[in-house]
Amino acid sequence: MTDRFLRIPLLLTAALLAALTLAACGGHKQPTQHGESEGAYIEVGPLVYQVQLSRELNASNVEDREYLAELPADEAQPRGDEEWFGVWLRVQNVTDEVHPTAEDFEIVDSVGTHYEPIELPEGNPLTYQPVALEGEQVQPVYPGPDTAAGAGQAQGALLLFKLNTSVYANRPLEFEITPPDGGEPSSVLLDL
Repeated sequence: MTDRFLRIPLLLTAALLAALTLAACGGHKQPTQHGESEGAYIEVGPLVYQVQLSRELNASNVEDREYLAELPADEAQPRGDEEWFGVWLRVQNVTDEVHPTAEDFEIVDSVGTHYEPIELPEGNPLTYQPVALEGEQVQPVYPGPDTAAGAGQAQGALLLFKLNTSVYANRPLEFEITPPDGGEPSSVLLDL
């Protein structure tokens, strides 16, 4: 009977160590240059990017109409073989210095077709606009949690693309982010 009582503390200690190990693994993921899915933290220069969400947009949907507001007058509506596609980004500055956010983005399908975002006016508070992002001690996240984009459902700033519907046959789609200094792009696979 004494052996049985001695085993209980050993079992509890082993269970506690296992729980602590699992808790440590479940925390903040380490940034990488190439993410295998949305949600991965991607290093782009000194900043860390995260694709919060990506999906097709429907101009008939009430929510999506807000994302498509203020399109440039010369931007044609999608034809029958095209669609609007949104990528919502979050950017974090993990340094103590101010750094510019990226300006160059592309979606590349599996056959090498490249798509660039539609340039949207700065007036739409939901869209991504390059900014100088403060360091950790001030406001290290773009979009800020007190903005329409940061507090919205996607909790990210929108990049709008017009994709050919052939992308469904040419998956996976890779979303590339080029650092402002023109260095090597980082990428993440989009859920489509």
